[in-house]
Amino acid sequence: MPGKAETRPGSGILSDEQDGPRTAGSRRTFWGALVAAPLYQQVVGTLLGSPRRQFAILVTLPVIWLLTQHLGPMLQMLYVSLVDSYPTAPGHERHFTLDNYARFFREAIFVMPFLRTLVFAAVLTFVTLIITYPVAYFLARHVRRDNQLVFLLLLLIPFWVGEIVRTFAIMILLGNNGAVNLALKWLGFIDRPVPFMYTGFSISVGIIYLTALYMLLPLYSALEKLPKSYTEAAADLGAGAWTRFRKVTLPLTLEGIASGCTLVFLISTGYYATPVLLGGPSTTVFAETIAGFFHVAGDQWPTGAAFACLMFVTALALTAVFNRFMTQLQHRGRK
Repeated sequence: MPGKAETRPGSGILSDEQDGPRTAGSRRTFWGALVAAPLYQQVVGTLLGSPRRQFAILVTLPVIWLLTQHLGPMLQMLYVSLVDSYPTAPGHERHFTLDNYARFFREAIFVMPFLRTLVFAAVLTFVTLIITYPVAYFLARHVRRDNQLVFLLLLLIPFWVGEIVRTFAIMILLGNNGAVNLALKWLGFIDRPVPFMYTGFSISVGIIYLTALYMLLPLYSALEKLPKSYTEAAADLGAGAWTRFRKVTLPLTLEGIASGCTLVFLISTGYYATPVLLGGPSTTVFAETIAGFFHVAGDQWPTGAAFACLMFVTALALTAVFNRFMTQLQHRGRK
C-alpha cells in the first residue's frame, strides 16, 4: 500500500520511501564490498580451500619465528665454533677446525666452572621443586577456583620487571645492611652482619627467586587438572594424608614435575647476570667463562662459541635422560 513501509523478510532494510534517495550500493560499507568482491572470494578460496592449506597458513608465522629467532642463532653459533677466527681479519683465510672444542678438554681450568654450573643447576632445580610444590598444591587444591586467578596474578607481580632489577632486589635484601641482617640483629641472633653476598648462598637465592615461576606454573597446571575425587576415594579406603600424596597425587603430577624441572634446569645453566652480580671468585659459573671469550679480541669468539655449544648439548642430554626416567616412572605408576 502507498505510504506504508515495506520490508523484505529477514533483510531488515526499509523501503526506498522511508530510506530516502540512498541506494543499496551507497549503503554498503567498504568491508562489505571487499568481502563480496569476486577477486577477494577467489583469493580466500584458493588460500583456505582445504584443511591442509589452512594448517600451512596457521603455522607459517611460528615456523618463521622459530627459524629466525631460535634455530638461526644456534646454527650461527655452531658455525662460529667450527672456524679458527671470527670475524675474520682482512687477508686471513678462514679454516674449519675442532681445536676450539679440544681446548676445553686440554685445559683443566675450564672443567670446574662447567661442573659447578651443572651441579648448581641440578641442586637448585630440586630445591625450587621442594619450595614451589606446596605453593602450587595449596593454590590448586585449597583456594577457591574463583580466587585462583587473583593469587596467580599476585605471584606473577615480581616477574613483571626484568632480571637485573630482581637481582638488585636480592642484593639489597642480603646486603650487610639488608632486611635479612637487620631482622636477625633485631631478633638478637647476631651482633654483626652475616656476609651473605658473593657466596654460593646468594647465587642460590637469586636463581631460585628468578626461576620459581617456571616451576610453579607447570605444577599448578598438573595439580589443578587432578580430580579431587581420586584423593577422596583413597581417603574412603583408609589411606592417610601422606599415603594419599605418595600413592595418588605425586604419581599423577609427574608430568608437571618433569616439565618444571626441565625448564628450571635449562634456564639455570644459562644465567649470566645473576651470578656476576651475586657471586664471587669461588662461585664462577660456565656462563661467565663463555662471556670472557667474547669480551676480548675476535679470535677468541670461536672458543666461546664452542664452549657454549658444549654446555647446550650437555644440558639437553641431561634433560633427555631425566625426562626418560620420569616417563618410566609414569609407566610404572600406571601399572
